[in-house]
Amino acid sequence: MSSLIVAGIAFACIFGGAILGLYIQSRLPKHHLSNESKDTVKLGAGLIATMAALVLGLLVGSSKSSFDAVGSEITRGGAKIILLDRTLAQYGPETRQAREDLRNAVAYAVHSIWAPNTVSKETLRQMEATTGMERVGGDIRDLSPTTNAQHTLQNQAIQIQSDLQGARWLLVEEQQASLPTVFLVVLVFWLMMLNVTYGLFAPRNRTVIAVLLVCAISVSCSLFLVLEMSHPMEGFIRVSGAPMEKALESLGK
Repeated sequence: MSSLIVAGIAFACIFGGAILGLYIQSRLPKHHLSNESKDTVKLGAGLIATMAALVLGLLVGSSKSSFDAVGSEITRGGAKIILLDRTLAQYGPETRQAREDLRNAVAYAVHSIWAPNTVSKETLRQMEATTGMERVGGDIRDLSPTTNAQHTLQNQAIQIQSDLQGARWLLVEEQQASLPTVFLVVLVFWLMMLNVTYGLFAPRNRTVIAVLLVCAISVSCSLFLVLEMSHPMEGFIRVSGAPMEKALESLGK
């Protein structure tokens, strides 16, 4: 289920809770709306609000950290690609095929992941199916160094290519992680019940409804951001592909 759909469901539940509170208010006996009742309900609402705010804040912070980590990995990957190309260039003209395969692999990755018309749902499958870096590794291992310098450069190139392969599969595996459904259900339930208590004692006028609507939209947007940043390589919010595009421009020079 996409982040947008989940956020929409959360909005419907949260705002629906506020409307439900306003409806219940009109059905309750007057003594249930006494000041003592209001104070007790406010204490309960404060507890729920504290728990929900704490959990939501932790989720946003965790998702942002994960998003930034993937962005840093992309930046390091771009630097290693440039370093690999330079290492192969120093080896000699025998690496022409390896450098060409490297450029093709990076170009395919940039196009398949960060092109404007890319279907985000296909990004993970494209990353898994990519074999360009495997061909580059095969080209490097097929080299026949004749000097100590070339032997050293070949070993360096193999190590860099191996690091790039490991980083790619790490990104693929990180995309598999997702927030547990039960976790989201409980959080949305807390937020819905919180809005029920708001509507329970709120005046029934357009201003109050507008404020409750804005609150529901704001909280739903925060859930949307959490879900989007949990999958940095796909969706509406993706890590920047600028480091890879810069690396592509530098290859072969």
